[in-house]
Amino acid sequence: MAMAFSGKRNPRSKKEPAARMSAFGKGIDLLSRREQSARELKGKLARKGYEKEETEDALEQLQRSDYQNDERFADVLARSRASQGHGPRRIFAELKSHGIADTFIASAIDAVDINWIESALRQYRRRYGSTRAVTPAESAKRSAFLLRRGFDGSTVRAVTLAPLDDVDDE
Repeated sequence: MAMAFSGKRNPRSKKEPAARMSAFGKGIDLLSRREQSARELKGKLARKGYEKEETEDALEQLQRSDYQNDERFADVLARSRASQGHGPRRIFAELKSHGIADTFIASAIDAVDINWIESALRQYRRRYGSTRAVTPAESAKRSAFLLRRGFDGSTVRAVTLAPLDDVDDE
């Protein structure tokens, strides 16, 4: 039994463009999916073709209405990245790349309730198990792994030089 093809693919005709959403409406749409920094939101609206003035007005309105808040964005991202096993230096760099002020970054990282040494140790164990590095080259490789994850030098030394059974797995 063959079905007839009507030739219509889209119920909306090409001559009838969809009503364009305002920059404010598009900002609400983007923020409904996840928190975004002001810089990120501004860039997305610009890429969608909104004029600079309309984008800036929409961003101001979103901030006045507390739909967009860089401090809240910093808190959410810091908690998320810390729970993924990233260290404070990497979190700082990522927030900085989003255009977040240093004061917001510092308070967001301080607000994360985490023991950075235990976090680094969990990452170390996840990657290398409970075996120690045998050669200096292997030790350097393991230290570099933790440094790339964003842990500072003193934390990396504490994890790579201390016995691996010092911290409970809980």
